[in-house]
Amino acid sequence: MKDLANLTKLSTEQRNDRSTNIDNMSTKGILTLINDEDLNVAKCVQEVLEEIEKAVDVVYESMKSGGRLFYVGAGTSGRLGILDAVECPPTFGTSPNLVQAIMAGGLNAFEKAVEGAEDSPVMGKEDLIERNLASCDVVVGIAASGRTPYVIGALEYASQIGAQTISLTANKNSIISEYAAIKIEVETGPEVITGSTRMKAATAHKLILNMISSTVMIKLGKVYENLMVDVSVSNEKLEERAKGIIQTITQQSYEETEKYLGLTNKEVKPAIVMMKANVDYKAAKDYIEQANGFVRKAIELAGTKS
Repeated sequence: MKDLANLTKLSTEQRNDRSTNIDNMSTKGILTLINDEDLNVAKCVQEVLEEIEKAVDVVYESMKSGGRLFYVGAGTSGRLGILDAVECPPTFGTSPNLVQAIMAGGLNAFEKAVEGAEDSPVMGKEDLIERNLASCDVVVGIAASGRTPYVIGALEYASQIGAQTISLTANKNSIISEYAAIKIEVETGPEVITGSTRMKAATAHKLILNMISSTVMIKLGKVYENLMVDVSVSNEKLEERAKGIIQTITQQSYEETEKYLGLTNKEVKPAIVMMKANVDYKAAKDYIEQANGFVRKAIELAGTKS
């Protein structure tokens, strides 16, 4: 493993000239400065769209073949991976196993840092072994500094067994990128508070993780138009959201929507196809399967056979 010293040479560790007087600013002045810095984050992400596109395509092809997506990180980076992973099942109706997050120190480290956990490349490898990482899977290593040993160990092991590897960092020419096939290096520069990468760097990484998972799910047929048609109806709020989605697409009454959602055991996709194509539940499910999960295509197939 390469020398991990010289942390202060990283762009994320440099002092921000605009904020050297921040401890003497008014509340409004501090907020304005933070906001001004945050405005540049989306532009930084825009500069790495080609790399994000490559990552999306790799994850999409993996999932089509039965693979899974793993986010691996420590500290803030690990927490960002968890946040994105846990939102996929309720938003897109996926299995909790499809998108997983692994954090140095385990889930307990989400609330309280586990000292030394991020310094062990062996633990990064062992945590992936425990999840039965396979060659058809994808591992995204997240580290603002681009040098976290835990993440390096995970990416190195993933490469060894033939899994696809992606690095996500806030520094150019980072060490973790040397262990990844696809390198997403979004350089957000010095933080308002020197070295506090939970700020701009984390914001950029949150945006990118959202982009990767959301775009993959769209490509997998989890969205019709711009609506979440694979939403998991697990509580009252989500049930009302599901009804609203069906109503928007079918332009039917609330009562009719409620009736069809009941007929499908609260599955949104077949309810839409049943109402739009005037078919029964079994036929709707068959058309959805033939359409590889895409509602638009399922409706078209039903129309051509009616």
